[in-house]
Amino acid sequence: MGVWSHPEISLEELLKLIKGFVDILILASGYQSSGEFANWDPPNIKKAFQWGLFFENVFKGIDGNQDSVNEVDAAISELTSNPHFPQGLTHLSSVTLSKARFFILEHLFRTLPMRDSHIKAVVKATIEMDLDELQKTEINYLDVYMDKLKLRNEEGIMGFSPIPCPGDYNLHMKGKDGMKADLTMLAILGIKKRELAVSCVSSIEASVDVLAKTITQVNLNDGLLQEQQSHPTAYVWHHWRTTSLSYLIDKRTIRLVSGASMIFSAPKVQWAQVFERLDVSEEDNANLCETIELLLVGCISSRWNHIVQHFMSNSYEQPLSISTLYEGVHKLIIERFQNINSMQQNEHSKKEHEIIEYLELKLSNQIHHLWKLSPALAAASLPPWSHLFEVYASELLSQFKGKTTKIGCCSCIDDNKEHVECEVVERIWCLYMFHVFKGQS
Repeated sequence: MGVWSHPEISLEELLKLIKGFVDILILASGYQSSGEFANWDPPNIKKAFQWGLFFENVFKGIDGNQDSVNEVDAAISELTSNPHFPQGLTHLSSVTLSKARFFILEHLFRTLPMRDSHIKAVVKATIEMDLDELQKTEINYLDVYMDKLKLRNEEGIMGFSPIPCPGDYNLHMKGKDGMKADLTMLAILGIKKRELAVSCVSSIEASVDVLAKTITQVNLNDGLLQEQQSHPTAYVWHHWRTTSLSYLIDKRTIRLVSGASMIFSAPKVQWAQVFERLDVSEEDNANLCETIELLLVGCISSRWNHIVQHFMSNSYEQPLSISTLYEGVHKLIIERFQNINSMQQNEHSKKEHEIIEYLELKLSNQIHHLWKLSPALAAASLPPWSHLFEVYASELLSQFKGKTTKIGCCSCIDDNKEHVECEVVERIWCLYMFHVFKGQS
């Protein structure tokens, strides 16, 4: 730290304030560290904007001194590279801090859920901030402000770029009159962008609901009923395929995928802390199953579309024998022992390896929790190289062969029946379709 040059603040002091600013941005995103909603009112939003204005003025003070800019960026980079630093703010830099008020505004409009009281508070605070700034230079500041609003309205508010995504900070966008876009204009654009996003999400959810209901009801078609009479095994397999697809495209499942994508985008040290703080006991079966489900979804969230497409594009019109399913899964277990090193090196991302390792610790002596989750999810998310796959698949094959196990999926053995349409065969079928049949499709 030898080239920093600012007449009023040292680099060490600035970095301390930047850390405080990060805390403000986290709260601006909608939640406290406890997980409770962060309630913002106009006075507190104005205080946050004043923090932003302070950083803007600091960087104006070193404008043109590239050595100072480089030094502060190097210090910020060291700060953001810490694995405990919030991953959504790793793009923090001198560029974002030189437009800090707009950076805050962006985060205020990313909060979920966005309540009416929050929108009103943001708009009120932005108007007051713009009026405060105009009052410093204009005698008739209110008239000037109203004239600017009228001009923006005549130009068409959609002529301005909406609030950008992280890393795209063209926040001082100019209109036809050459004036900078102010907080009020960007707040209006933020509301419009948010409204458009909500509309799109609602349309997608409605479409997914229609698709899910269609898939669920397709078993009632006359053709399938005829198929049930002439090819009962084909009908059963079609039913399992329908059940799997219904789970994969269910609204709740899609939300889990979205949440998992966000959680596991962070380093392991951060997302592991999230699950440790949940402190779910072994007796709390419902919450423990949900935690395991989220971890399993996280293993395959990046490949979710591919998994759905695989199920939808393959119509298993000529069902294989149950013995073929058994042999296919049994072969996978043998291949795991023979090729585990190459399988671990060549398949799956580092992120999936980390989640599977965490799950193996979480599920030690508790493998039975996998039987409480969707057969499709368990099959798709457990890679053949993992110990979890071996335990899960071996347990299924043992039950199929009638061996005594601690876990019971069905009552076929007790009822002296063959495994045909039971849960054991369904789970073996899912494993086959995800890990064996995919190589034949």
